[in-house]
Amino acid sequence: MEGERDTASYLMGRKGDAETLGDADDPFQDALIALTKATGLSEIFGIISNGLEVSLSNVTDVVVYILDPWTNLLTSCDGLAGASHTLPYSGLAGKLRETRSRSQSRGLDEEDPLWGLLASGRGILPHNRTVVCSPIIEFGSDRLLCSLLVVCDVLSTDNEKKLNLFERHISACLSRMQRTNSCPSGKDDLEDMTKYNDNILELCADLHDNDAISLQLKVIKYLERQTQAEFCTLFVVSEDSSELFCQVIGGRVLKEEVKFIIPLTYFNTVVVEKKVLTHQDIGEEEKKTLAEKLDVTLHNFICVPVINNATSKVVAVACAINKLKGNSFGQVDIKVIRHCFRYTVPVLTSTLALQTERELKQDTQCMLQVAKNLFTHLDDVSDLLREIMQEARNLTHAERCSLFLVENDELVAKVFDGHVSADAGEVRIPITQGIAGHVATTGKILNITDVYSHPLFYRGVDDSTGFRTRSILCFPIRDGSKVVGIAELCNKVNGLHFTKHDEDVAAAFSIYCGISIVHGLLYKKMTDAQYRSALANELMMYHMKILEDELKPFEKQAIPKPTHFHPQVAELSYSPRGIPDSDTVLAVLSMFDDMGFINRWRIDKPTLARFTMLVKRGYRDPPYHNWYHALSVGHFCYLLYKNFDELHYLEEIEVFALFVACICHDLDHRGTNNSFQVHSKSVLAALYSSEGSVMERHHFAQAMCILNTEGCNIFENLSRKDYQQVLDLMQDIILATDLAHHLRIITDLKKMAKDGYNKSDPNHHQLLLCLLMTSCDLSDQTKNWPTTKKIAELIYREFFTQGDLEKAMGLETPEMFDREKAFIPELQINFLEHIAQPVFQILCDVFPKANPLVEAIEANKGMWTRLRRESLERRLSSTNSLDFFHVRFSSEPSQEKLTEESETDSNQNFNG
Repeated sequence: MEGERDTASYLMGRKGDAETLGDADDPFQDALIALTKATGLSEIFGIISNGLEVSLSNVTDVVVYILDPWTNLLTSCDGLAGASHTLPYSGLAGKLRETRSRSQSRGLDEEDPLWGLLASGRGILPHNRTVVCSPIIEFGSDRLLCSLLVVCDVLSTDNEKKLNLFERHISACLSRMQRTNSCPSGKDDLEDMTKYNDNILELCADLHDNDAISLQLKVIKYLERQTQAEFCTLFVVSEDSSELFCQVIGGRVLKEEVKFIIPLTYFNTVVVEKKVLTHQDIGEEEKKTLAEKLDVTLHNFICVPVINNATSKVVAVACAINKLKGNSFGQVDIKVIRHCFRYTVPVLTSTLALQTERELKQDTQCMLQVAKNLFTHLDDVSDLLREIMQEARNLTHAERCSLFLVENDELVAKVFDGHVSADAGEVRIPITQGIAGHVATTGKILNITDVYSHPLFYRGVDDSTGFRTRSILCFPIRDGSKVVGIAELCNKVNGLHFTKHDEDVAAAFSIYCGISIVHGLLYKKMTDAQYRSALANELMMYHMKILEDELKPFEKQAIPKPTHFHPQVAELSYSPRGIPDSDTVLAVLSMFDDMGFINRWRIDKPTLARFTMLVKRGYRDPPYHNWYHALSVGHFCYLLYKNFDELHYLEEIEVFALFVACICHDLDHRGTNNSFQVHSKSVLAALYSSEGSVMERHHFAQAMCILNTEGCNIFENLSRKDYQQVLDLMQDIILATDLAHHLRIITDLKKMAKDGYNKSDPNHHQLLLCLLMTSCDLSDQTKNWPTTKKIAELIYREFFTQGDLEKAMGLETPEMFDREKAFIPELQINFLEHIAQPVFQILCDVFPKANPLVEAIEANKGMWTRLRRESLERRLSSTNSLDFFHVRFSSEPSQEKLTEESETDSNQNFNG
């Protein structure tokens, strides 16, 4: 009573304001009078909306939130056809809750929860438009009774006076109804509010399940009891808001979810517009379809949107079916359902999210297991295809599966329903034919619920086999954007047809299928290539095989001394290119024996002979990098051993590895350098370019191939430790023949020579071996002039052949490889000055006895210098630089002089 007197006196004090704001026939006065006569909350929403429209100018949108006495929440509700939701806690509404004061805004942000409720207030409004947010506070306290949200013109002074008065009347009206426990119409049909709230609390206390199905059963049972419905169910909205799915009807858990596509059904009204739907809102045919889907007899129903207050989005649709005792559902039932979900929706959404995460985890684990199963069958494509079909059937619960691979505009099937057809062999169909062809050409999944009604289905197979195809799920198998296969699943087991979930599973599964099929086919190609390579190697080794008759001469006679081939064989000036080809193998064996390797390392003589003969055959016949080059390099290593006492500097096994590496260092040389291999994208470059030194790595690989050939392993009697060491040394030494490697270590070589060689330093051992190998490789430059000139001709003949290939391939050709541009004397001077001379100077610094080699290099450099000068003076020109070697220069020694030197050095016969 005290509160009523305060409110009455408050209104009487404002009576003058009301009289000045309108006449008795003024709509605004009518709105004020309507408030004083209101008896229930359900009618107040309309009264307030109408009052705001006459109080303010050009009102386009109104949302009213009123404190619900049952839930103590600010709720918007406008009857049976409306939506129910609470005042948001963010955006303009959140600011209203916090400040409890009126505000005007120039528009709504897209993130504001009111965006979907106040359509005319979105974005930035014109300067004369505004969004008004106004709170209604209970008189005498700070309790928020109501919130008004209006889109209208910017408030004038008159608007503000009317709004202030109208808000006071609203406050008085709501305060009166709160004190008298005024409730919505239909209160007489409900139980006592206290008991009702106790039931809600009891339900919430029981919702402790982590399983969404169990939770739904409890909520549905509660709703059936409170609304007196025969059945209740809950349609959950999918994450993308495109589908509703139902898992439970009444107390019955469905074996397969019932789904509805929201945009194509009457549920769009509930989910999108947030309105209540009843049986009166849909046609008889739609009722029949709904009854069939839910498998119930349908008399009447009501569907109420379940809104998540945090997001203002519909997360589910609660449906009560068939009111008991023949009645229809009404306002009270809507209130019961909404009241229930105000408390249960947080638990419901979190449990559904948990269920989704569990399903995702299960699907992920399942896919990982599938991937494991598939990837263990990459070695056999047929087994892999069978495994794919089995996994596809298991994942989607399909009765049968067919798998096609795409080959040359055809679909090829090799595996049928999990087994290889021994009789039929492959089945090939055009890629444009049938359901599989449609999926292959479009790249899109096809889910057919009734195949006999589909134009692409051919029922002739069913007629001939007696098998009845009801539904088909056909999906593409991709490798990136390319379709590599098609899987066709037939007949969903324990279901009418394949579901959207099956489509999602198939789409995920197809990724693993694509990866495994592509790698399986690639593995098969690789295996086939290995088999072909093995056959080619077998054929090559057959033709390279050393016959026993070829070994007999080496078995019958003792290995001669190196002087058998020439008395001056151990002289630094001697070149082994004069040894006849038929004697070269025996010459190598002679050097092996004279250096003590045969006895020291217990090398079997037939094995050594067979090894040397295979190495000789392993060299091709380019002009320079051939067997005679290998013989010359090996012989110079022999000269270093005989003249410089290498054993004082190196270990025995290092000298042994150096000599073997010398005769193997250019095995299978193709007459082209590393740069050509890389730029021409050769097979060798594909194998070795990532590691660098392409040709050198190939030479070592060929040496290993010969050593691994039966009867050719000259290291077979070495200890395990020595065997590994000699192979490692060979690899390092052969790789050192790459001039790029030499240029990287030249500074270290000079420092070693300057500081003095330290035999106890492993790094010095490695540097010295590299230096010796390089000097052996360049040793032709230390011979007399006729030999040096002839060697230069062979080198440039080989270079120009590579240059011709580069031009034909459109590659850039360096000058020294271009027969039309190369000036050979200049190129030779540069090579001697920057490469050969520094090498032999360092060698001389380490081994003083090597000084004659430095002098020979200097003499040859002087001869090239004189030839350069004479060539420039005579202005010799030609389109072929090799013509240079057929010109007689006055700077060269006379023929008599050359003959005398040739007899002295025994170089009358030049092989190379």
